[in-house]
Amino acid sequence: MQKEFTDQVAVITGAGQGIGFGIAKELCRQGAKVLLNDENKKLASKAANEIRENGGICEPCSGDVADAGFVKQLVDEATGRFGKLNIAVANAGITIFGDFFTYTPGELQRVMNVNVSGTFFLAQHAARQMKLQEEKGTLLFMSSVTGHQAHKNLAAYSMTKAAIEMLAKNLVTELSQHGITVNAIAPGATLTERTLHDMEYKKTWAAITPMGRAAEIEDIVHAAMFLISPASRHITGQSLIIDGGWTSVSPPPF
Repeated sequence: MQKEFTDQVAVITGAGQGIGFGIAKELCRQGAKVLLNDENKKLASKAANEIRENGGICEPCSGDVADAGFVKQLVDEATGRFGKLNIAVANAGITIFGDFFTYTPGELQRVMNVNVSGTFFLAQHAARQMKLQEEKGTLLFMSSVTGHQAHKNLAAYSMTKAAIEMLAKNLVTELSQHGITVNAIAPGATLTERTLHDMEYKKTWAAITPMGRAAEIEDIVHAAMFLISPASRHITGQSLIIDGGWTSVSPPPF
């Protein structure tokens, strides 16, 4: 197998499980060195160990991306361990459902800090390092279909995902001259450890998705790998929806 990412170094946030872990696993399989972040220390260590057991080069780094200081440490650790940074995937995010009329300042601030601030400062610190290296790099943000279509009880979360996509678009003006691309992917309903806690999730989304099923992690990983690969070197400022056609018809899951 050709290892397309040999000698590449990546940071991935929120990668202890789910989509982030899937991206980390595939990057390592294709030769990259990965610093894998998760707020949960046990999850981060378990994920990194699994990748190493399969021959990958991966180190865990636990911490909360809502802390801008920690995000800088994350980038510094990646470059300190592996000598450079080529890829940064801002995957970490949280969802706090809540009625608009009763949503609290604390809930809003937490969602904003993790989803928006965590993405912004990872992009900032990673891009600084890439610029310093004078070596091309790529940034990938994790959005959502809810950044495109309204979803009950997700006003705050949806707002953050739309903001992330605008950030990707705006950073084209800041980063293109340095050879850095920046894009976002917007998954729809996806079968992960978190969503499968709901026993009806798979059945519900299969019924309302035109392609007849919710996404699997691999569906999102394949799109992510394209956007961080040399094959997409002339794509920047874009957001790619991966939802089996759901946003074209948008029936609610209730």
